[in-house]
Amino acid sequence: MKKYISKFHYLTQDLPNRSHVEQAQIACEAGANWIQYRCMSKSDEEMLPEIHQIASICDDWGATLILANQYHLLDKVDAQGVHLEDLNADLKAIREAITDEKTLGTSAYTLEGLLKVQASGVVDYCGYGPFAHTDTRPNDKPLLGYEGYRLLERQPIDLPVIAVGGIQLKDVELLMRTGIYGIAVSGTVNLSLDPAGMVKEIYRKIY
Repeated sequence: MKKYISKFHYLTQDLPNRSHVEQAQIACEAGANWIQYRCMSKSDEEMLPEIHQIASICDDWGATLILANQYHLLDKVDAQGVHLEDLNADLKAIREAITDEKTLGTSAYTLEGLLKVQASGVVDYCGYGPFAHTDTRPNDKPLLGYEGYRLLERQPIDLPVIAVGGIQLKDVELLMRTGIYGIAVSGTVNLSLDPAGMVKEIYRKIY
């Protein structure tokens, strides 16, 4: 089943001064139509009320809600899918568990990993990065830079590829020119002095 995949993926994050609900509300009001709820600090029981609130906001604004990693919660909340960050996840088993009704995204750090994700035949899109240094999700993976995405044009890839990791406003237009499908941002919006304004600026550069 062909799924709708936005070209602009907005991710919430654990912040000391703004809840995930507030982040989602700001983003939706500013025009974001794809919200990934990425909470790394709470138990399932703590997350559920928050997800319900965010699902209601997304429903009000017509936005897609994706859960980061917590695919086992999909049958308890009104979310449209899940994004897996575990490179060792059994993608086919998870697809079977969540059914083809839900969107399934995952991550890759190398071209080999990206091709493996595509070969699984069960994933709807892949987050590929990191583009640049990021503190939101620290890792020791090689930075792809613009050239890392340009290389994809010479590969047999028909899966929507979403650039992720350390993307700033100034990078958006150049990244989109590499031929990738879209971008994902978190800190660039969430740590901005004007998160709503940043969402609008990024949206304009993508579309």
